[in-house]
This record gives sequence, C-alpha cells and structure tokens, in this order.
Amino acid sequence: MGIHTVEKIGGTSMTRFGELLDNVLIGNRKENELYNRIFIVSAYGGITNLLLEDKKTGEPGVYGKFADGSNEWLVKLEETRAKMIELNRSFEAIGLDQDVADAFVNDRIDGVRDCLLHLMQLRSFGHFKPSDYLPASREFLSAIGEAHSAFNSVEILKKKGINAKFVDLSGWKDNESHSIEQMVEKHLANLDFSKCMPIVTGYVKCAEGIMNRYDRGYSEITFCKVASVTAAKEGIIHKEFHLSTGDPKLMGVEKVKIIGNTNFDIADQLADMAMEAIHPKASKEMEINNIPIRVKNAFDPENPGTLISVDYISPTPKVDMICGRKDIVAIEVFDPEMVGACGYDFRLLAAFNANKISYIAKNTNANTITHYVSEKSRNLAKCIETLEKEFPGATIKIYKVAIVAVIGSNMKIPGFLSRAAAALAKENVNIYALDQCIRQVNMQFIIDREDFEKAQIALHRDLVEGEL
Repeated sequence: MGIHTVEKIGGTSMTRFGELLDNVLIGNRKENELYNRIFIVSAYGGITNLLLEDKKTGEPGVYGKFADGSNEWLVKLEETRAKMIELNRSFEAIGLDQDVADAFVNDRIDGVRDCLLHLMQLRSFGHFKPSDYLPASREFLSAIGEAHSAFNSVEILKKKGINAKFVDLSGWKDNESHSIEQMVEKHLANLDFSKCMPIVTGYVKCAEGIMNRYDRGYSEITFCKVASVTAAKEGIIHKEFHLSTGDPKLMGVEKVKIIGNTNFDIADQLADMAMEAIHPKASKEMEINNIPIRVKNAFDPENPGTLISVDYISPTPKVDMICGRKDIVAIEVFDPEMVGACGYDFRLLAAFNANKISYIAKNTNANTITHYVSEKSRNLAKCIETLEKEFPGATIKIYKVAIVAVIGSNMKIPGFLSRAAAALAKENVNIYALDQCIRQVNMQFIIDREDFEKAQIALHRDLVEGEL
C-alpha cells in the first residue's frame, strides 16, 4: 500500500475553484504536505449537461441534438464554447492565463466540431447506422469537460508555485486503444507523487468505452481505478456537503449528524436509494483492495468527514441515514395460477432482464409479486408490454409510489421495526408495503409520494434525533 491518497472533486465544487485552493489543494500546507496526493477532477458544473443532455430534465445538449439528426447541435456546441470561456473569465483573479485557457477550449471545441461534421457527411450516404457512430460521439463529447477543468486547474496551480501535472486520460487524437488500467499505468508510470501533484481527467478513453459502460458515473470509476492501480492508502471524495444522517435541507442543518464511520455494505444501500456516496461499481474494487474511502465536505476541511471501510460495524445500535426515492413505480403482477408454480418469478425477471431494468425492492405472497423500479428506467413501457404479453392470465397494475429507507450497520434490536412504523403512523403515513432482509441493514417502507418528505422527517426525528 502506498503513502499517497487519490482524491476526487465533483463538478459543483470545481466551479468554486478559488475556495478549493484555500480548503483542499493548498490551504495552510507546507511544501512537503502538498504532494503525495493525486486529484481526479470532474467537469465544471453544468458543462456535461450542455455536452450531452441535462441529467435532471433530459433537455438535449450537443449529443442529444446530434443524435436526433438536427443541425441545432452546432448552436449547442457554440453555446458550450461560450460557457467554457465564461468559466475561464471567472478564474482570472486567481491566476488563470485567459489566452492560454481560451486557446485550449477552442482547440478542443474546433476539433469536435470538425469530427461531427465529417460524421454528418458519412451518415448522409446511408451506409452507417446510428449504432456505428453515436456511442463514439458520446464518448469524445464527454471528454471535453474534464479536460477543460483539469487543464485550467494545472495552469492555476503552477502560478501558485505548485508542481502540478496535467494528466489527460481523454485520449485526445490518440489512435491507440487500451483498458482503463493500462491508460492509468501509461500516464502515471513516470510521475514521482512525492514531488508533483497530478491533476487527472475524470474521463478515460478506453477500448470498452467508459461512458458506454458506466454512463454519467464514469469519473468515480476513474477515481477507483487510479486508487487501485497506484495502491493508494486512502481514497477521498470531496463533496459540497457532509455525508449526514438525513437531507439537511429537509431535516434542518442543526438536526442532522455527520455519519462519521460506516462500511461498504451501507454505501451500496445508499446507492440503491440514489444517495451515492460512491458509484457502487467503483466501490467494489476499492472494497476488494481494502482501500477505505473518506467522504469530506470540500468547504469544511478541518472535519474528517465519514470513513467507509470494509469491516466497520457501529459498536452501539444506531441509524446511519434516513433517505429515500420518490421516482419509484410499483409493478404488481397478480395471478391465481402463480401458487406453487415453479419458475414464475424467473419468467418475470426475464422480462426485466431483456429490457435492462433492475429492481430496487420486491414483495411476494402466494399469488402476487410486486417489483419496485425507477420511474426513469429506460424501456419501462416496453417491459410492461412484455409482461402483459407473456402473462395474459395475470392482472398487472402500475402504481406511482415512493420509498423511504432506514439504513444502518447495526440495527438488530428488538422493537425497531415497530418503532419506525409507529413514527410513520403518528404522522398518518400509510405503509403500502415494507421490505427488510434478515441482515437488517436496510428497512424500506413503500408509501404514497405525497408523504415522502414528512415520512423522512418523522423517521429522522424519532430514530436519529431521539436516538435508539
């Protein structure tokens, strides 16, 4: 195990780079404390939305317009260029050379524009299917944002006297194809981490296509791969907030507590509730290599944050977090022929698998199976059509619901379930269904969407603020 850390900074934090210099990158560190830290950076906040599509609303960006066959992608590309240059201006006061930064943006944007124009010419002949060129187009569009933020970061740090190194894993104009691990090894092999500060792009060009495989969570995959390949002593994720017992905006800042310590199992449970401390596919590799992950508030540097490790279990029973998801659809299949029928559930799941839909929770009884899936799942309508076709004798109903979850590494205490249910009943929250495994690390209540916020507040008040 090395003596260095690998640290990831998210897009919203990157946009506040001046504050990052004071809190994370430099601060009050002496020269020997500046190094043995590798930073993985995301694109500035909003840039990837412009390049691809808005993550929340789905509004198409450059890629979305290009994929639709519309020439409006050129307008979106220029809008993205303008936003990148506007961001350059915001860093002038902290030492960013505007001419150098703008030249970098223009070189990348011009290169992408020319490439997409050539692709438009090729597809006009009708010999190329969208599947031949759209995945690659999405890949190199994704790469621009991280290259921009990493390049700027290095330029600013060098002006501050830091020996920063721009590690561009985006494969710009590189015709070779490697695995993610090979790309990391190739670009970091000759760097002495004790004497320099590598600033690494969150995007990695690789043979399998990192965007194609992991979609918008790719920067955390890069974080994990760099930590594993270099045998880091710890991975650190800098966020705009602490990993707390609940949403501070909902519960109140003064009522939530920093989790402090938890384990990878709990990190997986949080990811299922869309409360990702770390991308679940990234955390697996860190877990296997026994590299702990620390989640810190980038703007509260003195606080150690929350450490996610392999074996941690709270010495006393407590709740780690109250959270949930409001974007849930219940797919209920009722069939009198289900009783005692071997493989019925297997056939149901085949329809989910064929449409690449995973479920978050599940309830069964003698003649009913209900799966709870994200409303945003692609092919959801097609999946329901498949179920109706494959199970003509069944009654299939769809309900829009929410899930609130009580999650903790040590919750095996008698009466805990009844106490949680009582807290919800006190607020007149009707529990449609509940889901809990024998391991008792995640208690999920299926409720009406209208009760989503007050259910979380009630559970947090009783189980966290009131303590167990």
